[in-house]
Amino acid sequence: MATDSPLLLAAVTLLSAFQMGYLARRVGWSRMAHKILPPVVSGPPEFERTFRAHQNCVEFYPLFLVSLWTCGMFFSEVLAAATGLVYMAARQLYFNGYTQSTKKRLPGFYLTLAALLTLSVLAVVGITRGLLDKYFYTPI
Repeated sequence: MATDSPLLLAAVTLLSAFQMGYLARRVGWSRMAHKILPPVVSGPPEFERTFRAHQNCVEFYPLFLVSLWTCGMFFSEVLAAATGLVYMAARQLYFNGYTQSTKKRLPGFYLTLAALLTLSVLAVVGITRGLLDKYFYTPI
């Protein structure tokens, strides 16, 4: 295996996939507890909050993966992986809060946004730096 393989990014990506599977399973458990069969997506408030919490995580997931990998490849793999772990913790905090009440989702939501913003800004910095080095740097 090449020593420059993005192992940290791959590890965080795999962990986040496991997390998404776990959150999906939580929806399944809620369906069973409330006797709600697919494709029905409405029911008691507890079920609807669990369902929406998972859907919101699914909606954010592509943004996370693109930002994680772009930041990791063009800025810093270690910083991207660490921020990715913060994102995962924020998503768990968000999910757990949302299943209790809509207001309790906010701390996790704000931390999620901070992690995504960090990854995105660092990705832009890394790409900009790479473009400048490749196309505008002239060796003396």
